Amino acid sequence: MTAQPAPAPGIAHPAGLTEDQAARRLAERGPNELGAQRRIPLRSRIGAQLRDPMIVILLAAVVLTVATGDHADAVVIALVIVANTAVGVAQEVRADNAVAALSAMTAPTARVLRGGTEREVASAAVVPGDALVLGEGDIVPADAALAESSALLVDESALTGESVPVDKDARADDPDAARLQAGTVVVRGRAVATVTATGPHSALGRIAALLHSHPEPTPLQRRLAGLGRVLALVAVGLCLIVFALGLARGQSPQIMAVIAVSLAVAAVPESLPAVVTLGLALGARRMAARHALVRRLSAVETLGSVTMLATDKTGTLTEGRMVVERVWTAGGTAGTTAALTGSGYGPAGEVLVAGGPPDPDTLRAVQDLLTAAALCNDASLRPPENSTKGADGTDGTDGWTALGDPTEAALLAAAVKAGRGRDELLPAHPRIGEVPFDSLRKRMTTLHRAPSGQVEVCLKGAPEAVLDGATLDESPDLLERARKEAAALAAEGFRVLAVASALRADLPARYEDAETGLRLLGLVAISDPPKEAAEATITACRLAGITPVLITGDHPATARAIATRVGILGPGNGVSGDTASDEVVTGRKLAAGEVPDLTRVRVFARTTPQQKLDIVQAWRAGGAVTAMTGDGVNDGPALRQADIGVAMGRRGTEVARQAADLVLADDELSTVVTAVEEGRRVYDNIRRFLLYALAGGVAEILVMLLGPLFGLALPLRAGQILWINLLTHGLTGVAMGAEPVSRHAMRRPPRPPGQHVLGGGLWQRILRLGTVVTGTSLAAGLWVRHTGQPWQTTLFLALLAAQLGVVLGLRERLLTRENPFLPWAVLAAVGLGGAALYVPFLRAVLETSPPSWPGLVAALAAGLTGFGTARAESRSTRAVGRPDGARTVTVPTPGPTSDE
Repeated sequence: MTAQPAPAPGIAHPAGLTEDQAARRLAERGPNELGAQRRIPLRSRIGAQLRDPMIVILLAAVVLTVATGDHADAVVIALVIVANTAVGVAQEVRADNAVAALSAMTAPTARVLRGGTEREVASAAVVPGDALVLGEGDIVPADAALAESSALLVDESALTGESVPVDKDARADDPDAARLQAGTVVVRGRAVATVTATGPHSALGRIAALLHSHPEPTPLQRRLAGLGRVLALVAVGLCLIVFALGLARGQSPQIMAVIAVSLAVAAVPESLPAVVTLGLALGARRMAARHALVRRLSAVETLGSVTMLATDKTGTLTEGRMVVERVWTAGGTAGTTAALTGSGYGPAGEVLVAGGPPDPDTLRAVQDLLTAAALCNDASLRPPENSTKGADGTDGTDGWTALGDPTEAALLAAAVKAGRGRDELLPAHPRIGEVPFDSLRKRMTTLHRAPSGQVEVCLKGAPEAVLDGATLDESPDLLERARKEAAALAAEGFRVLAVASALRADLPARYEDAETGLRLLGLVAISDPPKEAAEATITACRLAGITPVLITGDHPATARAIATRVGILGPGNGVSGDTASDEVVTGRKLAAGEVPDLTRVRVFARTTPQQKLDIVQAWRAGGAVTAMTGDGVNDGPALRQADIGVAMGRRGTEVARQAADLVLADDELSTVVTAVEEGRRVYDNIRRFLLYALAGGVAEILVMLLGPLFGLALPLRAGQILWINLLTHGLTGVAMGAEPVSRHAMRRPPRPPGQHVLGGGLWQRILRLGTVVTGTSLAAGLWVRHTGQPWQTTLFLALLAAQLGVVLGLRERLLTRENPFLPWAVLAAVGLGGAALYVPFLRAVLETSPPSWPGLVAALAAGLTGFGTARAESRSTRAVGRPDGARTVTVPTPGPTSDE
């Protein structure tokens, strides 16, 4: 921290505490540090992961496979358990880092007055009652109340989401304007402030406490846990039935025990965690290629289940930089409104009136207005060659950056677009005096030596502080017209400034005396405009059945304007059945308890970190799967609490990135839509695998139950069951996790949050496919037995072929080149299935024999039947718009893909 002068020379300010008082308070209140969270032992973290129901089933599967001698399967399942446990533990440890990142935002040192003498102390030694000395560039080390201030401007964006720095004044009537928060930055001015709260009691400390909340299971984890419990009960029950029936038929207890255990292994899709992990990993890889960096693998699938997207405004829906969009000049009977094109702080853009170039008189009036605004200005612009590179190695948007107040930088950029650059104006109009901006006066005045030798007065400020007869020498009609125009622009969400000027013969004795008899040049409308892709992104969310909600710390009028421009508010502002309110709800209304149902509100403004958290929790309590985007410290708790937290990579704080599950390297909300598509692909593939694997498991159990009724005493041996299970659930099952995204993935609503993973008609499809596979396999075995050939080998081969036919038939795009692993996996399974028939060692272990031609034909017929049935199932579900048969949202059909 660089040394700064005293806050206001010649002005009395508090003497602060004595050293003894400060020492006593430090002992009583503790250091000005964020409280550390109790560290959880590693063994406790691992134990919690191993208690997950799906992991418990896999542990049981390891025991069963070892008991049956299937050591290869046991090793694979054990590796899956280790991988899943490691990922879960790593996620918990990562979450603890969010508080550490928050602590890094505090100032390392602070300047305080101790006994009337200014001293620099460690930030941790600041105590309540200390008198802080603050200057430009300082980080406020603790919450404080202003005692003295001079032209103080504070950047609170990290804590409040406010898009522009905020004026602070010790004499302001608004309590917020006389209060400072820990972690904010002084942009301009000087101040002395009395510390009111430190450490865990400060604004940063309260946010740190909210970040300590324990993450809840994701929708996928909840669904798989429920599936695990169902599978465990069903598998154990059916295997006991098979064991009892075998004993009733006189089979050996040892043989039936091994077969029952083998069926239990077959009934549990032990490859499911591997399929999930592969799908999530491939999704994360694809998302990284499209600027979405996944910090937690399960976040990939969670995005696919999102039903509500809570988005920040500044830098997410908007560009994050102030831009002059319109100017109103006072000439003529009604004045003239001109629009300025271009974005950011760069010079690219032009002045347009009614969509075309202005006439010379109008252009001159616009230039005069922007010239005065550029002269009455303390900011500067930095060209691209000195700009900081973005997260992807490229300049952010146009590359120009601002030094100083963003609003003043926007005025400079507008002047350049109109042909009046400040660098050319200043040498010809050197500043010779100024009256700095004051939050009570709400205006700023500069005095310049004009080329003619006269004194040029330039004034800009809030319309209510400029548009009056004491300042302007204009007619009452013109002043009234200007007030109405300013009110109309403010209602649209613009920040409006009035600009005036005059020429004086001499420099007045008091600079304030120059602020009378001025000529009104016009009004400037400034905003943080929406990104070009923002409206299309919100539309895409709606078409995908996702409800967008804007939560910002900005002004209500600004929030409403942006929400209307991007489509969050207005006609059709809800998905099917939505009863949303068009009201913009402020944090004060939330604090007063005036909003009974937060889920009906689509725009929140002036919200606190706790209120953002409350909004997310209200949606979750209503059954929604929530996604929250943000970039500031104030967003951290809500990012942590949401089902999926999305942080901005370029302009986001480290706190937001540590609390989030997904980081957008390009800061584009449209990337979230891409991630949602990937999440839906992953979940579709998980359900497709479950359909395939459980249908095969059902078929194997039914074959063992029904075979004896048709005279097949022991349809399959334990080794044959396990071999089929290895070839179907192993290679081919895992390869299903890489299937490409469905064409209609983003043209349907999200799956209901409470829907079981086998819901939406999936379990009926499992039974249908399982019945067909069972029937064709038994038919093949019975026909071959009728011809006097070895029927058990044929039944084994037919059951394997039917399941491999099903896996190919379930592909949505049969000939796609996006996932070559699946056809190769099927070919490998066919080869290993043949090896079981012709390799002597495998024949001895599996008790098979080379089949006859009728047996091969029967097995091929079973495979084709399985393929045809699965293909018909896939087509029937596509006809109603989605893989699990739920309804669709009607949207334009995209063009053909290149892989077909």
